[in-house]
Amino acid sequence: MVEVPEVEEVKSLLRELGEEDLIRAVDSFVALNTGLESKRGKEFIEVSVLGFLEGILTALKSKVDDPRVGELYEKVRKRRAELDEMFRKPRIPYLEG
Repeated sequence: MVEVPEVEEVKSLLRELGEEDLIRAVDSFVALNTGLESKRGKEFIEVSVLGFLEGILTALKSKVDDPRVGELYEKVRKRRAELDEMFRKPRIPYLEG
């Protein structure tokens, strides 16, 4: 099973904010993606889960006025962007001439 530390951080914050439905959504998404680990690879699943968490936190930022949401959003966004770089195809330099 893929371990994404940010999942527990997001779930903890959601619990404090009383967002039990979102906790179930996170658990369901992680469970669905766990089965894909052998086909897609650990890093691919991490990027997918982090993208989902980023989406939840984006929606939560507009709903809740709590600085912890923005801070956690930035942490998740940064980590997802770092891992996402691994999956980008290198650019082919244009031939000059």
